[in-house]
Amino acid sequence: MTRNPLADPHLLGISSGGAFGAIAALLHTGLFLGLLTVPLMAFGGALAATLMVLAAARLTGATSADRLVLAGVAISFIIMAGANILIFLGDPKATHTVVFWMLGGLGLAQWGHLIYPAAVLLPAGLWLWSQSPALNAMSLGDETAASLGIPVARFRLSVFVAGALITGVMVAFSGIIGFVGLMMPHLVRLIAGGDNARVLPLSALLGAIFLVLADTLARVVMAPEDMPIGVVTGLIGGLFFLWLMARRT
Repeated sequence: MTRNPLADPHLLGISSGGAFGAIAALLHTGLFLGLLTVPLMAFGGALAATLMVLAAARLTGATSADRLVLAGVAISFIIMAGANILIFLGDPKATHTVVFWMLGGLGLAQWGHLIYPAAVLLPAGLWLWSQSPALNAMSLGDETAASLGIPVARFRLSVFVAGALITGVMVAFSGIIGFVGLMMPHLVRLIAGGDNARVLPLSALLGAIFLVLADTLARVVMAPEDMPIGVVTGLIGGLFFLWLMARRT
C-alpha cells in the first residue's frame, strides 16, 4: 500500500495506537464490554493511529515512501507519550503488568482467549489473501492499479482498516511485539518471489515460527523469569532494519 519496504505496523505507529487503546481499557475504563473491551479499544486506537499517520503525511506533504515512515515514527512517539501518561495516572498496582505487556509476551496467554484473535485473523487474513492480485497491482503504482480498474483510494483504505483491525486485536492479547511484520515478508520474498498470493501465507507461517522461537529464547535466557518477547524481537529486528537500510543503499 505504501510502496515502502520499511513500512510495518510497529514503525508506522499502528501498534502504538493499539497499545494506547488497550492501556486505556486496562487502567481507566474497565472491561465494560467484558473480554471484548480490550481488543475493541485496541482496534479503535490502531485505526485512529493509522488515520493520524495518513493525515500527517498529507498535511506535511510527505509524499515519498521514506517520509511516510518518518511521519509514522513521529505519530508513534506522540501516541506512546499519551500511553505513558495513562500509565502514570493509573493504579500503581496494575502498572507492572501493563509495562510487561507493553514489551510483548505470551506469558498471560490462555487457550480460552484464542477465539477472539482467531475470529479476526481468519476472515481478515483470508480477505487480504483474496486481494492478492489487487495488491500486486498496487505495488506497481496507483496509476497502473487504476488503469486495471482498481478503486485505489477505497481499496487502500480497506486494506489499512483490515491491517489496523488485525494489529489492534493481536496487540490487545500479546502486547507490542515489534519487527516481526518487517522481517518476515522480506525474507519470504527472497525465497518465494514477490507474488502476494505466496508472500501473505508464507509470511504468516514464518512469522508464527519465528515468534515461537523468540518466545522459547525469552523463557530460557532469564529462567525462571520470562523475558518480554519484544526485547528479543527488538534486538533481532533492529539489526535486520540496519541490514535492510544498507541493502537499499
